[in-house]
Amino acid sequence: MTTFDKREQGFEAKFIHDEELRFKVVARCNKMLGNWAAGQLGLTGDAAADYANELVTANLANQTSDDTLRKVANDLASKSISKQQVALKMDEFFHVALAQIESGH
Repeated sequence: MTTFDKREQGFEAKFIHDEELRFKVVARCNKMLGNWAAGQLGLTGDAAADYANELVTANLANQTSDDTLRKVANDLASKSISKQQVALKMDEFFHVALAQIESGH
């Protein structure tokens, strides 16, 4: 195996690791965002869990972060919560999720 082959394998391994990390962080972020939004909507119990899980599973179906933001913002518009407020929460939860995943939680 040449040095180039080893380097290529290293880049591929890093890409795979980074994508797995991103997937886990986004899923956890969406779960936290969903739980927060469910609380804002007055959902409890199974309804709250279903709402949060819907955001996680929707992301699996190639939904982008913009799609998630748009959905939650639309759902919370009746509660006078702006898209910017949702975006701030989403960003906050992303950083929390990243820290949790990186620390092994």
